[in-house]
Amino acid sequence: MDASSPKDIHFYEPASGHGLRHDPFNAIIAPRPIGWISSRDAKGNVNLAPYSFFNGFAYTPPIIGFSSTSWKDSVVNVQETGEFVWNLATMDLARQMNATAAHVAHDVDEFTIAGLTAAPSRLVKVPRVAESPVSFECKLTQIIQLQGADGRKAQAWLTLGEVVAVHIDKAFIKDGVYQTALARPIVRAGRRGDYFEIRPDAMFEMTRPD
Repeated sequence: MDASSPKDIHFYEPASGHGLRHDPFNAIIAPRPIGWISSRDAKGNVNLAPYSFFNGFAYTPPIIGFSSTSWKDSVVNVQETGEFVWNLATMDLARQMNATAAHVAHDVDEFTIAGLTAAPSRLVKVPRVAESPVSFECKLTQIIQLQGADGRKAQAWLTLGEVVAVHIDKAFIKDGVYQTALARPIVRAGRRGDYFEIRPDAMFEMTRPD
């Protein structure tokens, strides 16, 4: 379609509803990396849960963050201990990742539910997913309750952490370069269960103008 051609636009104001079968917001902002977060509380109970609002926010220091749409166990645990681990969710681990999304009691170990191995980290006391090809050990930097343009507090908390240690399966490093698509990471799309798989044949390169 030519840029000058008129488009049939579906317009809505979120506060008044979207008028569609499914809220398109998280389908439009897609695909999104999955924040597969392991954490532990002050008593040693371990939690593992996926968050679809996740990304990286800074190079130096390296900072990642995930947003929880309610005050969930992961946020409570990170607030108590100041630590968490991000684990890369891949196509090979898709079913296990989905299993950790189950709503269970606080003292139930999602590693066990999903049949995953809790491997010790180096610099934090939170275990990482041994089966995951990449894990980031993180120290808490901020927990921020989000708010709307009118200043009203939202029931959403952004947890930010500095990456203090990185684990990478060497099978995904070629000639000193980490091969993103080779690990076949999965990313979140819309609705309740839509995902995409990142594959090498879907990659293309563009040289930056600077």
